[in-house]
Amino acid sequence: MKRLFFVLAVCAAFAAGCKKEENAGTAPASGNIDLQGAGATFPYPLYSKWVAEYQKLHPDVRINYQSIGSGGGIRQVTEKTVDFGASDAPMSDAELQKAPGKLLHIPTTLGAVVVTFNLQGVTALQLTPELVAGIFLGEITKWNDPKLAAANPEAKLPDAAITVAYRSDGSGTTAVFTDYLARISPAWKEKVGAGKSVKFPVGLGAKGNEGVAGQIKTSPGTVGYVELAYAKQNNLTFASIKNKAGKFATPELGGVSSAAAGALANMPEDFRVSITDAGGDAAYPISSFTYILLYEDQQDARKGGALVNFLWWAVHDGQKFDADLFYAPLPAELVTKVEAKLKGVTSGGKALLAGGG
Repeated sequence: MKRLFFVLAVCAAFAAGCKKEENAGTAPASGNIDLQGAGATFPYPLYSKWVAEYQKLHPDVRINYQSIGSGGGIRQVTEKTVDFGASDAPMSDAELQKAPGKLLHIPTTLGAVVVTFNLQGVTALQLTPELVAGIFLGEITKWNDPKLAAANPEAKLPDAAITVAYRSDGSGTTAVFTDYLARISPAWKEKVGAGKSVKFPVGLGAKGNEGVAGQIKTSPGTVGYVELAYAKQNNLTFASIKNKAGKFATPELGGVSSAAAGALANMPEDFRVSITDAGGDAAYPISSFTYILLYEDQQDARKGGALVNFLWWAVHDGQKFDADLFYAPLPAELVTKVEAKLKGVTSGGKALLAGGG
């Protein structure tokens, strides 16, 4: 599916290029603006759609986004080898200090990390926080473990070993998932901790959300964690998770939006926030914002202007594409705060947003 989105983006860019050649009044190819980005796999399906749609409107702006994981995106934007990075996990203070300038976090959408599994004959599974932690700590090793059976009395759980799949690369999805585990499990917090790269006690690693999804799909008895869109695209079954309010919640868009609602009242100025294990009856407990990372002061005014105008479009018109790809749109009150941040991006002291937004 990842390849399909890439092909769609390329086709849109090619078609736009052909249209330019047909119109005598359009700018020459030398007028094109090329933007390079890299980072999180979590929002890749949505970003690919955005790029394809935006290039229909602005064929002179060519955007290439490489889905390499949040860790890679942070590294490359810090080294300035790309025009923007992307991460699901906010950068730490230590990471920000390594950057040669002030980096901004621009929230672009909301998504869910799901616990997905491949178990013949089982189409639904309910997991408490204790069960999620027990499985990924390697303490629950059989699908018919009495604790799993007690939480799922109607499921015919087989006497089969559980195989855990996890991300082998530096991953914002991992950061979100382990942040949740560290919040709900003292044992996980002490033994493993949270972050983009942690040492999982058990299991097999795979690269990217697509790698973990592929491993689960082809390996019966496997359980892992991926962003919701990848589970949907691969027709994988995922569990309902008992939330802080004691309700079993599914990663429907309303549950993700509910998880974000509580954070808005106390949203930090730089938008770096976690919304895992949120309160509220409907809140899905493994939800997250995802971010574009860019420098507040842009060295290249032309590129910087193209980037902030693309981001302005993304947090406004681009949000209409979120739901179809299993992401939740940004709350309106947060969009207002993001607008102010984008208006503050400058080059040589001059604001870059066309017309001030």
